[in-house]
Amino acid sequence: MRWQGWISSDLFMMPRRGWLLQGRLRWLFLGVFLLLVFLLFTYLLECTPPADVSLALTGFGSEPYGKEYYQAILQEQEERHLNRAASLKRQIAQLKQELQDMSEKLKILQDKRDLDGHADTRDQEPSDLLEYLHSQIDKAEVNTGARLPSEYALVPFESFTTTKVYQLEMGLTRHPEEKPVRKDRRDELTEVIEAGLDVINNPNEGDGQEEDGMTVQKPIYTENDFIEGLYRTERDKGTLYELEVCIHHDRLVHLTVVYFGQEGLAEVKSSLEKMARMENFNNYTLIPVHEEFSRGRGLDIGAHAWGRGDVLMFFCDVDIYFTTEFLNTCRLNTSPNKRVFYPVVFSLYNPAIVYGNMELTPPIEQQLIHKKDAGFWRDFGFGMTCQYRSDFLNIGGFDLEVKGWGVEDVHLYRKYLRSDLIVVRTPVSGLFHLWHEKQCADELTPEQYRMCIQSKAMNEASHSHLGMLVFRHEIESHLRKQAYKTKNKSED
Repeated sequence: MRWQGWISSDLFMMPRRGWLLQGRLRWLFLGVFLLLVFLLFTYLLECTPPADVSLALTGFGSEPYGKEYYQAILQEQEERHLNRAASLKRQIAQLKQELQDMSEKLKILQDKRDLDGHADTRDQEPSDLLEYLHSQIDKAEVNTGARLPSEYALVPFESFTTTKVYQLEMGLTRHPEEKPVRKDRRDELTEVIEAGLDVINNPNEGDGQEEDGMTVQKPIYTENDFIEGLYRTERDKGTLYELEVCIHHDRLVHLTVVYFGQEGLAEVKSSLEKMARMENFNNYTLIPVHEEFSRGRGLDIGAHAWGRGDVLMFFCDVDIYFTTEFLNTCRLNTSPNKRVFYPVVFSLYNPAIVYGNMELTPPIEQQLIHKKDAGFWRDFGFGMTCQYRSDFLNIGGFDLEVKGWGVEDVHLYRKYLRSDLIVVRTPVSGLFHLWHEKQCADELTPEQYRMCIQSKAMNEASHSHLGMLVFRHEIESHLRKQAYKTKNKSED
């Protein structure tokens, strides 16, 4: 059972007089439009990186990287910011069109009022506007998914707990994990949780349920029972919050490993047997495949290998670290024939750069933090996904013509966007992509190779760390000069 609630500020600010409402709506939409223009202008000012980097450099440690290498990485990040700016421009244009449509609707209502001689319109006009607002809410993805043209059209959710918010839109000032600092934001999240608890604790059918003629008192839930929630704001609909999902925790998990080739197969078998002994876990299947590697083919084999009815699947690569809590998140955000889950992974940067000023790199468990210089939300990756096997088969699965790495996950994601299923896309706290050296094979297609290079560049380091590497010679020269000046002063 899922509790879903739309909270739209327009609905709670409805005055009793129709024309007062129209005037306020006009100023409200105009204010929202001007605010978005201001935010876009501020974003462009803050996110434009230095235009010219012309210093020679060496790489980190003993590895000889050239200036062009780091310039290429910086250019990748600059293009990412520019693409985001272009997306904001498109959204502003769409908002402007929606404001114009609303103005025309209000003008029609005003003309109707004049023709009717102001008779009996005070009750009709608010009703018309309320009907319009409800029609916008009905278009939202609450019961069925909205068909979208591409992965760029989907509005992602942001996830939150009672103390933290995990957000995709950071720019150069916000952080991937933040506490809700502003009081109005904290109050809003608290109010939403309280509203959700009220719905669960006070259902329409009464306080108790009858079993065998006896009334059974339902448990009362509190804020301590809240685990996590999702929310997103759509310009013309309001803010959707998803808070409570009730599921039966059977904790049944089955691991299916699909391995290509003979090299390393014995080591994989040994690792699985060791895990089974240490964790007392035998629910796993190893499927060796003696053919050319294809990620889509491997996942397809794993999905078809299960023959015991419908099951929730989590597609996961070997370079992904996930927590037990994430498996619960996976279950909470999927539903057969209704919802598929595409979490956004937090990708860790090269630890040799992140922790370069330390004598020893900390163990993996201590690297799992959501900080700007430690990693980034991998919002261009769609490989990690939770979906029911029946939905995967009904949608047609992966494109098995794709060989090697990349593209196949995007194709599957687009299939779901164009279907009637709801696609939930949000950053999650318990899913990490571990850094590793990446090789882009010559056999990849041009599109696959471009995606591989982009992924490699984005994985290396943060914008600030890359800048420190680019200007390393200049920094070292400055430190030498300062040391020389200090030495001379001490001698004098």
